[in-house]
Amino acid sequence: MLAPSGFSPQEYLFLERESPVRHEYRDGSVYAMAGNSDNHSRLSINLLTAMNLHLRDGNCQFFSGDVKVSYADAFFYYPDAFVTCDDRDKVDRYVKRYPKLIAEVLSPSTETFDKGEKFADYQQLESLEEYVLISQDTMRVECRRRVRNENGEGWETEIYEKGDRILFSSVELEVAIEELYRGMSWRS
Repeated sequence: MLAPSGFSPQEYLFLERESPVRHEYRDGSVYAMAGNSDNHSRLSINLLTAMNLHLRDGNCQFFSGDVKVSYADAFFYYPDAFVTCDDRDKVDRYVKRYPKLIAEVLSPSTETFDKGEKFADYQQLESLEEYVLISQDTMRVECRRRVRNENGEGWETEIYEKGDRILFSSVELEVAIEELYRGMSWRS
């Protein structure tokens, strides 16, 4: 749901701290966050569990959908999950600016935006190495990875499906896709 536009980043951050409803911000427009399904929640919990256990003793921090990611105050998004290993992200408790991995669980209402405009926004984050899109309707995970070489920079995509092991290369974690989808309630 679109709220009025014309907000400055500072106005958005002030209002967001006082609001009982989470909102995302993009170029002056503020959008209320919709509620999530049981499968969305289950996938987020399973990913959080795997990542948290893997990262618990290292320098990296893993966050759920309650902490914002921003680039140059152009956008403030609440990814379903993300990892940052940058000490500069220890300064602000509410906004992180140097994520290494971002994961979004796809919803029918957000899938096009998550795969298109949101991904374009996230690509501005120099620290971002991996963008993960998790389907909640079928066992399918899309990992988009930044590739830097002598020819420049781009993104490669790898798709994981039933029977595969997902490699989250940016954090050196491998998980069976069935573990990520454990406890899901599939529609018949």
